[in-house]
Amino acid sequence: MKLQLALDLVNIQGAIELVKEVKAAFPNLTVLADLKIMDAAGYEVSQASAAGADIITILGTAEDESIKGAVEEAKKQGKQILADMIAVKDIAARAQELDELGVDYICVHTGYDLQAVGKNSFEDLSTIKSVVKNAQTAIAGGIKLETLPEVIKQHPDLVIVGGGITNKENKKATAREMKKLIEQG
Repeated sequence: MKLQLALDLVNIQGAIELVKEVKAAFPNLTVLADLKIMDAAGYEVSQASAAGADIITILGTAEDESIKGAVEEAKKQGKQILADMIAVKDIAARAQELDELGVDYICVHTGYDLQAVGKNSFEDLSTIKSVVKNAQTAIAGGIKLETLPEVIKQHPDLVIVGGGITNKENKKATAREMKKLIEQG
């Protein structure tokens, strides 16, 4: 289980400062480009790869041909594809399809709008884990230090945290505490 920091910031300078602050504590960071690709996937993956991304996101609702193009290009580049399940209606069926299409990660994601009405993705994560055979699992959206233990119980391969770290006064300490909890798993 790994911790991935999401930089949900519009302010580029603020994002750069945040990376500097956290990178000092965690020097071997994996870069996830959250492009949420929907079309022209091979091209988008090649561009993200050239820019230094290790993992690139595509929307789980994208056409199968787009998913195939993303996976093919990522394999060529030695990168990974994360399918973001935001707005997918039939989680189990689409997760199975994405698994067969060769994505590296399938990620349940509670977007801001659903977080605002008290939703989370814990049940969807359990559903995905029950149907996938090859892909790793990930969870994103609204994860905080307080909710992290519940996430850890389900053993996703990747836990993506944004505001749960970036909105804290001591970001480094919060990230370190989360990483410790994940490692104890």
